[in-house]
Amino acid sequence: MLKRLFGKSPVEVWVIKQVDPDLIHLCGQGILESRDKRRAVLDALARGAFQGGVRMAGSGLVLNARLFTALVPLDDLTLTDDGQAHWQGRRWRVSQVPQRCWSFEGSLVVKEVSPVGGSGLISAEDVSGIRHRVDRDTPAAPGPVTFRPDNELEAHPLPSRDPKPRR
Repeated sequence: MLKRLFGKSPVEVWVIKQVDPDLIHLCGQGILESRDKRRAVLDALARGAFQGGVRMAGSGLVLNARLFTALVPLDDLTLTDDGQAHWQGRRWRVSQVPQRCWSFEGSLVVKEVSPVGGSGLISAEDVSGIRHRVDRDTPAAPGPVTFRPDNELEAHPLPSRDPKPRR
């Protein structure tokens, strides 16, 4: 009640990681962390000039607003049942951004998945730039590479202290 009286009620937003020509990469909902009054925060959002934290719904993580392309007040973006969104006077396809990509600072790509009852889009990190930097002349490993827990099949480097003396 007091927050509303003093104009500091939280501003809830849709968090958009990336905007492509016909697609938005949507992280979900968040609450803006700001000491400013609600009207000042909404004005900064309208100008695309909000600076501060975004508390991600469901996880409680607070991330810097600069990590995201757009922060949209809940009333300005509407999700439809067919996996699309209505925003800025047009319809957009929506790709869900998993939590691991929220703080990724590169571009995202879309992967199509088939959940029960239809199809959906999931965003993933675009790592194609890494492939271009790999030296083609680097020799391959001499044999198969196996990843396992440290010291799994190796003797411990320190001798064990057996409480019973050996006979």
